[in-house]
Amino acid sequence: MFNITFHPGSVGPSERAELLKQKGATIWLTGLSASGKSTIACALEQHLLHLKKHAYRLDGDNIRFGLCKDLGFDEKSRNENIRRIGEVSKLFADSTCIAITAFISPYQKDRDAAREMHIKASLPFIEVFVDAPLEVVEKRDPKGLYKKARAGEIKDFTGISAPYEAPANPEIHINTAETEVAESVKIITNYLIEKGYI
Repeated sequence: MFNITFHPGSVGPSERAELLKQKGATIWLTGLSASGKSTIACALEQHLLHLKKHAYRLDGDNIRFGLCKDLGFDEKSRNENIRRIGEVSKLFADSTCIAITAFISPYQKDRDAAREMHIKASLPFIEVFVDAPLEVVEKRDPKGLYKKARAGEIKDFTGISAPYEAPANPEIHINTAETEVAESVKIITNYLIEKGYI
């Protein structure tokens, strides 16, 4: 390992939470492309901000064009993408922010690794399975990705030519074929309130 030593800051987690009147947590939205992750993440972020809570959304648009722009979409690159997102969301949560991540994150071991780094830092990790049947997401297909994947134009596309490992025990399970965005936001917000995070 490099010759580095961790230097903690002057403000501890409890003092920070008391001063900012909230606790940090990561809400990890996972599901197939077009399942509704980003839509829910955007609405949840807006709702929490309207409640005067510090929240920030991490998704493909603000991660893949910056922090992870050097990564591709093969399995090794996806693993590293999720590892970096796990580390960044942990830092946000440590700052008492509600970090909302919206990524397919298809592999259970990668999501478990993100959870483990939060547990080691004594930070809440809330896995939300944004679930929708394949036939539903293929009908939605807002970017035409499923159509391209079916035509063989996109290799390693999750749900078609690459696996998606659904969470076995998520904290929250939302079926977006049956649940509207507003109700999804309400479910997650109520969970945060019940747990005393906001």
